[in-house]
Amino acid sequence: MSFKKVSNQIMLITYADSMGKNLKELEEILTTQVKGAIGGLHILPFFPSSADRGFAPMTYREVDPAFGDWEDIERLASKYYLMYDYMINHVSAHSPEYLDYLEKKDESEYRDFFIRFQDFWENGYPTQEQLEKIYKRKAGGPSVKAEFADGSSELIWSTFSSEQIDLDCNQPKVKEFIRKNLEFLAKHGAALIRLDAFGYATKKPGTNCFFLEPEVWDLLKETQDMMAPYGIKALPEIHETYFTQLKLDARGYDVYDFALPLLVLQALYFGDAIYLKNWMKICPKHQFTTLDTHDGIGVMDTYHLLPDDEIDRTLERLYEISPVTKGISTKSSHTYFDAYQVNCSYFSALDEDENVYLLARAIQFFTPGIPMVYYMGMLAGVNDLELLKKTGGGRDINRRYYTKEQAEEAFRQPVVQKLLRMMELRNTHPAFDGELQILDSDPYTLSVCWSKEQEWAQLDADLRTKEWKIVYTEQGKEKTFA
Repeated sequence: MSFKKVSNQIMLITYADSMGKNLKELEEILTTQVKGAIGGLHILPFFPSSADRGFAPMTYREVDPAFGDWEDIERLASKYYLMYDYMINHVSAHSPEYLDYLEKKDESEYRDFFIRFQDFWENGYPTQEQLEKIYKRKAGGPSVKAEFADGSSELIWSTFSSEQIDLDCNQPKVKEFIRKNLEFLAKHGAALIRLDAFGYATKKPGTNCFFLEPEVWDLLKETQDMMAPYGIKALPEIHETYFTQLKLDARGYDVYDFALPLLVLQALYFGDAIYLKNWMKICPKHQFTTLDTHDGIGVMDTYHLLPDDEIDRTLERLYEISPVTKGISTKSSHTYFDAYQVNCSYFSALDEDENVYLLARAIQFFTPGIPMVYYMGMLAGVNDLELLKKTGGGRDINRRYYTKEQAEEAFRQPVVQKLLRMMELRNTHPAFDGELQILDSDPYTLSVCWSKEQEWAQLDADLRTKEWKIVYTEQGKEKTFA
């Protein structure tokens, strides 16, 4: 069976059980409802996992039986280019490696896999000054107490939840563990590997333990070199200022555009194209663009692209539109914003205005890079308040479970049908493989044109009135998508 390689076509982001209960139902929905609107598929972690909806993997060698098997995955890989997640920073607290370590401690063959506080810090624990420097993602610091079978216990590095145990990526045995896993995924249909939480994988005492240079570049090169023989690229997942994305781009790596979502909201909320146009001019060309993901709308990603007061003003407007929407707070010294990410569906963030929502997608599709569309966005899904209330997890507001029948009903919405047609245009028009020109316009108007040889496609939008249209050529004849 031959597998698809990455192409300049839209990638859908979805869980294995978000549209239908498993991979077979997902495939059926994609075949009958989505058709030519996507070329790629990011199936969020489909491995057996103990927490965080797949992001605490126990193994990469299996597909969670609740979703299907490798035959289901590889069949999708023959139809769409697939992106898999690899949690380079951590494994599950219920992984065989960590369980063996808890059972045998120093006698375990995995004793070097994990970062023991007693070995990492000079006195076995960070000073208050060292602790304050760390880029933390949970209260109390990045640790969990390991309870060993012999009755002893000690602190082990854990950046995220207690079910996610950090790996020491400097250790040769861990590098071999990474290599074997990546090679396995490469042989089972992956066209692209998303390195989840990559920025946290480099650590050194006395630093913020986030994206440490030059160590981070060595790790990224080693990881990419592991996949190179299979023609697969790495996509490091890093929420940081755009300076980091430009550094990645300068070294030839593909990057995520996590800044675009808030930039588009700011432009649409206040009829202001200045900051958005600036980003479209300077952003990396080899990137994957987003408006929505399974996590949320990034805030700190726009630091230095939007003035601080514009970030605050945009968040205030968003909270007015969706009062239940609140950001994931951070007290890290790494950023002084109150919100790290905002939990909200993008359709709800635009007050469920169908015309404005389609304009937001048009802007995304005309921004340099390969667009990624989250399943909630493709279905114009609104905030799931019931799921939020049931689980208490803020991100679940944007993680609705659609049965196959509910998904089919959602596809019948006129706004979704229009979006799918726009997605097909973005996938098939040759101009998007050409050059982008940002046309001169006033601060309230966005006019951008892609062209290749005799073919072109142009978006014109008045951000104050929200009137917009796409004019494009088809074998020399002008057509309009409005």
